[in-house]
Amino acid sequence: QLQLVESGGGLVQPGGSLRLSCAASGFTMDYYIIGWFRQAPGKEREGVSCISSSGGSINYADSVRGRFTISRDDAKNTVYLQMNSLKPEDTGIYYCAADLVGLGGLSTALYDYWGQGTQVTVSS
Repeated sequence: QLQLVESGGGLVQPGGSLRLSCAASGFTMDYYIIGWFRQAPGKEREGVSCISSSGGSINYADSVRGRFTISRDDAKNTVYLQMNSLKPEDTGIYYCAADLVGLGGLSTALYDYWGQGTQVTVSS
């Protein structure tokens, strides 16, 4: 059974850092584009970052570029999202997802499998 599991969320003060992990089971992640998304209360889910199967192509939303870094460790079947200089507006549930077709991008419509999410709260 194909499954994605996020971890690493929590409560952090503004300016702090967190590293999220997305671990895959039931399939080999290194063939697929993996994206990170987030959803704040009362808002639509939005794309944060995505990484190609080779790791050679990476996209970031303008709101996180320069603060967040996506990476993948195919030996561990895991993708990471390092989040630095966190702001209160980064608060939300963070999801990872797999694009099995390979079109890429930050649109939720492009992704086929989703994890359950991990809560990130940035507050003093």
